[in-house]
Order: sequence, then structure tokens, then C-alpha cells
Amino acid sequence: MRIVGAAYDGVVPVRVLTWNLWWRFGPWEQRATAIRQTLLNANADVICLQEVWASEGGVDQVGELAEALGMSYGRTPSPYWQGYSFGNAILSRWPILGIDNFALPGKSGAPGHRSLLLASLAAPFGVMPVACTHIDYLFDQSELRLRQLRAVAQHCTDSRPDPEISFPVVLCGDLNAVPDSDEIRALTGRTAPLAPGLVFQDCWELAGDGSGYTWSSRNPYLADATWPNRRLDYILLSWPRPKGLGKPLAIELVGTNDVNGVTPSDHYGVMVTLRTEATPG
Repeated sequence: MRIVGAAYDGVVPVRVLTWNLWWRFGPWEQRATAIRQTLLNANADVICLQEVWASEGGVDQVGELAEALGMSYGRTPSPYWQGYSFGNAILSRWPILGIDNFALPGKSGAPGHRSLLLASLAAPFGVMPVACTHIDYLFDQSELRLRQLRAVAQHCTDSRPDPEISFPVVLCGDLNAVPDSDEIRALTGRTAPLAPGLVFQDCWELAGDGSGYTWSSRNPYLADATWPNRRLDYILLSWPRPKGLGKPLAIELVGTNDVNGVTPSDHYGVMVTLRTEATPG
């Protein structure tokens, strides 16, 4: 983890974490304990999760995590598959003022099962807009990911507060695309923006050290994976924004260590520390 500049300088930061929890795959019962302990150790203020589940019998993975962490939460109203839902969630140390879920386009162009979860949080430094998503994954679906991220950008534009004075939209998720892909280049301003007047900046590029691979051959669950090492999971900040506000001060991978011999997920998570005050002048 690299600390950028005069990191904290009396400014109270906010810690945001994103993580794909790999649904109920692998040694699920053992992984659940490792996930909970990893999140407790991280001590994030805001957590965005992908591939979370609830059962038709009423067991809610996110509700149980939120209770253990002492956080509020909102989740996608996902359809059930084999008796369990599959979706996204946002957990917050502070009250959630409002939350919306938007279906993203599927392969046919009609709304699919992938979605964007948008929340407004009552943070002590003001309203904090947070977005959590999980984009389609196949190697040959770059064009679909581009369409889905265009929808994400448009919804973020429609819901963000005044970009000249407000905290930036924090977009988190498993985007299933590498930084030099067409879809991430468009999202981050390397090509024409996906929504007029909105670009996202990649926190790992601003504050990270090393590759930042979240899909890594170091992970034992990926021993037979057909994908190479890749950075697929992101925390991004909307631009324009007030100078200094939301600046990444530090960023690191989470979930890289086993808990009692159990690797928590097939993805590593990402956690960033953000400045919560604008630069004077």
C-alpha cells in the first residue's frame, strides 16, 4: 500500500472496499467465515459486494454480514437461481438515504440480470453517492460490456449531485475488463465519454503500486483458470469534482491472505482511502 502525499493532514478519510464474493461456489461454508473475518479486519466505512446471495428460505448473506459489521445495507432484488439469488450489495457505516437498482442491458439489448445499485449515504462530511455493479464476463463480450457501462455512466450522471461542489460518485465493482480494454478506456476518458460531461478516474492508477491483479494465479481457486492474471475489480471516482475532494490517499488489495487455511474468494478485493475535504483555494 502506498500513501500519497501528505496523506491525512488532519483530514478524516473514508475507506471504501469492493469485492466479488464468488456466490456459493467452492468450499462455501468455510469461505463464509473467511469473508466475514476479512471484512472485520478491513474496517471499511463503505463496502460494495458482488455475487452475494439470499435463499428462498430467508437466509440473507448480506444481512448477516451487515449485522456482524454493524452496518446499514441495501441490495439488488435479484431473481433466484437454484433457490438462491445472485446480485450486488452496498453496506454503509452510516444511514442510507436512498437506494435504486437499474437493470443493465443483456446480450439481446433487453434488460438482463446484471444491474447497477446506486445509494446515497448520510456520511458525516455530507451526502456520499456510491454505485456498485458487476458487468458481463466472457472474453468475447467487450461490446456488451461497453453497452452496459454506457448505461452505468448515464445512471450515475442522472443521479449525481452538483459535480462542482459535491463528493464524487464512487463507482465500485467487478467490471470483468482490463485497464486497456475499449470499455475501460471509454469509462476513464481515453476515448469519447460514455455519458456527456462524465469521466471516471481509476483509483489504482492514482494511488496504487504494482499490477493490482484481482484475478491472480496466486489464488488457489484459479489453478485451472483459462484467463491470465488480470485487474478486473475497480474503485473509480467521477470527474469533474472539486479539487482534492475524494483524492485517493492509499489503496490496497484485500482477501489475499488465507483465514485458518481458507482463501475467502476467487477474486481479491480492493480498498481505497479517500480524502473527504476539498483543497482550500
